[in-house]
Amino acid sequence: MIGRISGRLDYKGEDHVLIDVRGVGYIVHVSDRTRAALPAPGAAVSLFTDLLVREDLLQLFGFLSPVEKEWHRLLMSVQGVGAKASLAILGALGPEGLGRAIALGDWNSVKAAKGIGPKIAQRVVQELKDKAPAVMAMGGAPAPAPAPRDDDDAVIEAPAAPAVMTNANAQADALSALSNLGYAPSEAAAAIARVATDLPGADAAQLIRAALKLLAPA
Repeated sequence: MIGRISGRLDYKGEDHVLIDVRGVGYIVHVSDRTRAALPAPGAAVSLFTDLLVREDLLQLFGFLSPVEKEWHRLLMSVQGVGAKASLAILGALGPEGLGRAIALGDWNSVKAAKGIGPKIAQRVVQELKDKAPAVMAMGGAPAPAPAPRDDDDAVIEAPAAPAVMTNANAQADALSALSNLGYAPSEAAAAIARVATDLPGADAAQLIRAALKLLAPA
């Protein structure tokens, strides 16, 4: 199993990128959101990957974080959701947005992804509502730095998104704290998702206080 690829980004296609790893080019399929976050061709990149193996096909799918990769694998477990549909959902919502939509039962947000109809969107929310809290609690760990190359070419790493990652970590910490207080994972996740929408820059403590007001109003 190929779990991560680090190398030089050779080009960006419509739904994939080509990464050169010591002279070997790997085609990696990515979502629109992931592709847009990558640097220009010639820069160093690193993606977590998932390998799809079929009788007549081998395909690599790339993700900026382990959380995004785990969402892809969960989406693929839903009947009627293939790799293309999974990337469309992740491209439209991103890992945080998807977790929030599922926790809140907001299938309309899932339906907004290209090619996703209402029945599939509802099925995604219904089948993953109990699994969403565990993925949300993984937080927003950034992708590792690209491995150094043997040649002398200068490399440029993809810019990080510290604000987004910090907020994802805060949500994960808040979710863990509410679970430790005895709230059901799905109940805690829905509360965190709701208050995070209103408090996009909040830290864990602020999210916990706001969520507790929803869960246990005075």
